[in-house]
Amino acid sequence: MKHGFIKVAAATPKIKVADPFYNADRVIEQMDLAYKKGAKLVVFPELVLTGYTCNDLFLQDELIEGAFEALKKIIRHSCDMECVFFIGLPFEYDGKLYNCAAVVDNGELVAMVPKTYMPNYGEFYEERFFASANALNGQTIYIDLDEDDDSYEVEDEEYSGKIYPFKNKEEDEDSDSEICLSFEFGKVILDMSSLIKGLKVGVELCEDLWVPNPPSTEYAMNGATLIVNLSASNETVGKGSYRRELVQSTSGRLVAGYIYASAGDGESTQDIVFGGHNIIAENGSVIAEQKLFENGITYADIDIQKICHERRRMNTFNVSHKEDEFEIVEISDIDRCDTSLGRYFASKPFVPSDMAERSRRCEEIFAIQYLGLKKRLEHTNCKTAVIGVSGGLDSTLALIVTARAFDSLSLDKKGILAVTMPCFGTTDRTYNNACRLAETLGCTLMEINIKEAVNIHFRDIGQDDSVHDVTYENCQARERTQILMDLANKHNGMVIGTGDMSELALGWATYNGDHMSMYGVNVGVPKTLVRHLVSYYADICNGKELESVLRDVLDTPVSPELIPPVDGKISQKTEDIVGPYELHDFFLYYMLRYGFRPEKIYRIAKLSFRDEYDNETILKWLKI
Repeated sequence: MKHGFIKVAAATPKIKVADPFYNADRVIEQMDLAYKKGAKLVVFPELVLTGYTCNDLFLQDELIEGAFEALKKIIRHSCDMECVFFIGLPFEYDGKLYNCAAVVDNGELVAMVPKTYMPNYGEFYEERFFASANALNGQTIYIDLDEDDDSYEVEDEEYSGKIYPFKNKEEDEDSDSEICLSFEFGKVILDMSSLIKGLKVGVELCEDLWVPNPPSTEYAMNGATLIVNLSASNETVGKGSYRRELVQSTSGRLVAGYIYASAGDGESTQDIVFGGHNIIAENGSVIAEQKLFENGITYADIDIQKICHERRRMNTFNVSHKEDEFEIVEISDIDRCDTSLGRYFASKPFVPSDMAERSRRCEEIFAIQYLGLKKRLEHTNCKTAVIGVSGGLDSTLALIVTARAFDSLSLDKKGILAVTMPCFGTTDRTYNNACRLAETLGCTLMEINIKEAVNIHFRDIGQDDSVHDVTYENCQARERTQILMDLANKHNGMVIGTGDMSELALGWATYNGDHMSMYGVNVGVPKTLVRHLVSYYADICNGKELESVLRDVLDTPVSPELIPPVDGKISQKTEDIVGPYELHDFFLYYMLRYGFRPEKIYRIAKLSFRDEYDNETILKWLKI
């Protein structure tokens, strides 16, 4: 549970309809497997102890009582297991039968949560058998079966010739483990914050999720950060996709984790088929999913700390505790341990791994960039843009964006002053690429060599030009910015900034130099994404010359080119100085977006980059 992670599981055993003890054994097998994997919350399907497709057998005492006896067997087995299990079964109270989720914790039945919404349409007819949780009039009732309620005690007699439930009863009674059958019956929130800060769990069943105002909304608005759903959702064409989207969107709307465990192979196929579609989502993203028609256990590591951060960030998410509607049940006997993470963290979180999605994302970012600039140009009635071009990635992207903005305003791209300012570190390769790019895009190319001006400035301030220190570098950057600003004054234009988010976050910019502009189109774009944007534009642009220059820019090492080249090649490589941008962008994403602490970022970075960087290298650049 370190760093807010909790390992959870959605489990679908292969059951037999109306055979609770057989089903209990199958549940126990999966309990053991999940517990060995380190899961702390394990969710089983709706009515898993009887099967969902029992039809009128649900009205038989034999099945109802057998299900509870099978639950006792599970409770006994859970003794000394530091894990919370959610088990589906029918439960009778006060003359009514309820479709319930039993909450089992370390030899104790702590709660029974009945289903609220009973589907009674199409292939469903639950109202024939079950009462709604609303029949409890919003109350949560305390039931103590350890003492004077013997309604579920079964006499010791032979059960041969009767229905299935008790065929394994004698074997079950071999256990002398003491179990607790004093529990809350109704709507409960399980408070597990002693395990992980902010961890509170709400329970709903199947149809509860599909209604306009599901119980999970109430749970979340009363502080629940994780929702579990015991389900028996049958399969029709296209339903799997809709179910996935429903779980995903619900977790996003509630800013919560969501564990959905559904019935699978083993149910009756008299008129419907079940696919065992287990889904685990976190704040709008599906993080684990069971393939349809394959019973099994689906695991995921849910980040409660991340969920709590999101709720704290969103001032529209207001928790309003209604203590009269929910009983808070504390669960504190689970040992805090370091969850072994099996979760995948993208090494390039700003860049989608799916090519089609990446292309859509790139087009969307281009649109945001150029439409923002378009509005600024339009609002100020500006017809001239001044941009320093170096032949590097950032200025290339900025020039492309500016050209798009001019096209959208039907302005002549000759109004874009693309200024190349060669100096001590400029190489022929970057100089030629800057010139080719400006000319190919139809901009006005202007060359101003700044060597003489910088040397005069060196003499004025007493800088030895053989000393290649920070003053040597920054004098060049500030001279370039001065030229761009003055050209903007002269041509009644605005300077377009080229610096990206990664550079600004690292402070890799010259104060009052390239740090300044009148409108920075790249300030929200990290370096790893800049590269993909330029690559995307190379793929879609019309013209071999433009594509050629863009490919060469992509192939050029990232450099500010402020130190003289060696043998005509770039001698100053940015990533040798500040570190790999893919690492820095990874750090930035999880720090800025989710507020992760350095220790947590280091932990997940070791997983994401284990095949690329050793731990010492990751830690070194994280400290930077």
